[in-house]
Amino acid sequence: MKKTVSGLLAVSLLASAPWSSVLAEAPQTTYVNALEEKDGSLFNSESYDFLRFSKVGAELERIAKSSNRVKVEVGGTSADGHPLYVVTIADPKSGGKFGQNKALRNQMFKNPGKAQDWVKKNPDFKVPIMINGSIHGTEFVGSDAVIQLIERFAAQNDSQTQKILGSNILIFNVVANPDGRVDATRFNSEGIDLNRDFITQSQPETQHTVDLITEWNPMVFLDTHGYVKNYAQNKQGLIEPCTPPHNPNYEYDLYNKWALGQAAAMESEIMKNKAGYTGTIYKNMVGTYVPQRDDSAGWDDYPPIFTPMYAMYHGAYGHTLEAPTNDKDGVKWMYDAVMGALQYATDNKDAMITDQIEMFKRGINFDHPFHADGFFPEAYVLPVDEKDPTVTEKAVNHLIQNGIEVVKASKAFTVEGKTYAKGSYIVDMAQAKAGLANTMLWDGEDITNDTAAMYDISAWSLPELWGFEADPVQTKVAVTAAKVNEVKGQGSVTGKGPFVIPNSSVKAVELVNTLLQQGVAVKRSEQGDFYVEAPANAISAAVKASGIQVKSGTVPAKAEKISSVKVALLEDGGIGKVQSHSGMNLALERLRFDVTELSPVEVAEAGLSGFDAFIYNGTESLISTNLSAANKEFGFQNAGQLGKFKANVDAFIADGGKYIAAGAGASRATKTLGLTTATVTTGGGNSNGIVSVDYDGTGITAGYGQDDYGFVYRPAWYTGVDADEVQAAFDDSDFFLAGHWKGNEAASGKPVIVRESDKDVTLIGLEPGFRDHTDYLFRLISNALYTK
Repeated sequence: MKKTVSGLLAVSLLASAPWSSVLAEAPQTTYVNALEEKDGSLFNSESYDFLRFSKVGAELERIAKSSNRVKVEVGGTSADGHPLYVVTIADPKSGGKFGQNKALRNQMFKNPGKAQDWVKKNPDFKVPIMINGSIHGTEFVGSDAVIQLIERFAAQNDSQTQKILGSNILIFNVVANPDGRVDATRFNSEGIDLNRDFITQSQPETQHTVDLITEWNPMVFLDTHGYVKNYAQNKQGLIEPCTPPHNPNYEYDLYNKWALGQAAAMESEIMKNKAGYTGTIYKNMVGTYVPQRDDSAGWDDYPPIFTPMYAMYHGAYGHTLEAPTNDKDGVKWMYDAVMGALQYATDNKDAMITDQIEMFKRGINFDHPFHADGFFPEAYVLPVDEKDPTVTEKAVNHLIQNGIEVVKASKAFTVEGKTYAKGSYIVDMAQAKAGLANTMLWDGEDITNDTAAMYDISAWSLPELWGFEADPVQTKVAVTAAKVNEVKGQGSVTGKGPFVIPNSSVKAVELVNTLLQQGVAVKRSEQGDFYVEAPANAISAAVKASGIQVKSGTVPAKAEKISSVKVALLEDGGIGKVQSHSGMNLALERLRFDVTELSPVEVAEAGLSGFDAFIYNGTESLISTNLSAANKEFGFQNAGQLGKFKANVDAFIADGGKYIAAGAGASRATKTLGLTTATVTTGGGNSNGIVSVDYDGTGITAGYGQDDYGFVYRPAWYTGVDADEVQAAFDDSDFFLAGHWKGNEAASGKPVIVRESDKDVTLIGLEPGFRDHTDYLFRLISNALYTK
């Protein structure tokens, strides 16, 4: 986030200061052609004249010019270049306590007991509350309600407004997903559902929101969504807290002490204003659906990928608010819900902030009274691969950016019988945000038997899915170490050549493709490593930028020359409000392949001429001839296009083209297209998790071994294949390591990567490019593209 006003105000968690009505960056430049904005989405059953994004900047400017309570900032830009507006509102009369409050924020993370004492002695302090507007682009009511709230708190002087401003600083992330609002899609222009990105943090919009959360540490975080109705009879909309299972890395007792009461206050405010609603469902409503109160399962807060759940690791009382309808009643419902939350936070400010600080206090004191002994390790040790430190360095920077403290050992040390080299990183778990550190670094757990179904993923381990080592130790690490603020790695070239580039990471493959695109000749061994016989000065700049340590070696006799690969990726556009191919697209881009997204119609009508490889990574519905009205624009426009699609793919493969299917939907589609003789079996749609896989270790699976990691999301496996076609199989015992997958026993020992013996068709039952998160598996894609 740009440190303009926020650099002055947001340094403190409990801040107050006067300001004048100016804009930190003029928002009138919107980068939007208003004529290109969509009027709505076919996925919404209701429609209304919502505020178009192209008008948001001018509206904020108008409000700011009329009020000395308001600051408007542009905190960054979206993936498609649209401004990310942040509005901060506070009472200008309560200034002059800046240094004191900055010191308090530091105390919260270093000496939380003193911070709690200060709260008792200073009843006029203010707490930050953050409201996130429409992270899903088609859920228009959230940002419209945010604009109405901004206008109220900028101008009105009624007693409730004055009381709320007397206790709080309000931070509005006005439109959390501008791309989605402009294009009337759920996701941003990269196809990522931003409300699934808060552990990966791959997108600029997510990074912007994380910056706001880590900068302000809001006491309450409200995330505006839609549309939920009739989950329970005449209970309209949804207000969290959630059903079980709850992630065990929370200090959930502290959250739950206030979250249910705050939900009830939001419901009460909505019902108090019931007469102001016009729709029938609102006239008949008796309350809202509160999952924890009204249900036993089905709306959990287990994965920290959601915005409010992520905010909870920073001590916030996080709530998803789901309006019932996409209309003006929905806007009013959201407005009323937020007002109820603000009033509750104002009435309970002292006790709520004391308990927020208590979470940090528990972390620092390594005191987790509601966790079993040993659940949190004393520390994690992250050793560094000398040849390729890039993965560990990415992880360390990621931890730091999320407010987690990391230190670097100044000398070699031994802990629990294992010796670690100088320069190894250590995450001491006696720190304020221990829960966030642990949820990022732990292996995860198998929760299959804990609940019937999960709302989304159930495992996300950064070490296992990013591919670095993080050893939990139950013993205090005794070594001199220095705090790390940022890691800036640089690659190097050593020796006279030929030079070996290990097939070790995303950065390594990116380096190879960079050199190929620069005209440098590269060979690849069956074991997957790369060899360059060019002089050092021809590759040094690219190597330095990569972070890889490249040394001389011997080129194996069977190493084969590789060339740049031009990839066509089947685009799913947004079928079922999802772009499941988007993770694969980002993986290919990060690996630096030349990739073009093609719709099913484009493949059917124009074919695949000019491409070397075609990847299908999406739902089987992409080749359906019977799509719903909402999905029709993303698939075939007439039945004849399926035949054209199949003929063009067949011709492409017959002409030497490479075909790769990843995931269950693509595997089933491949069978439908007649491209495989394998029998495709798939797990349930709710199944996902981290698995143990036995990889062949050569060719397509080069760089991977036995008992190695994989990730499944609606998993697939294969039978009826010859032994020599099998490239990898699920481990034959206890292969399911973490996540939720009922009936996984049926897949034990079954092939999960196969390659047809008579044509260049590869099926991968894993999800190697899932949501730009599974970095460790990206090389399965590059291996498949390089292997002849």
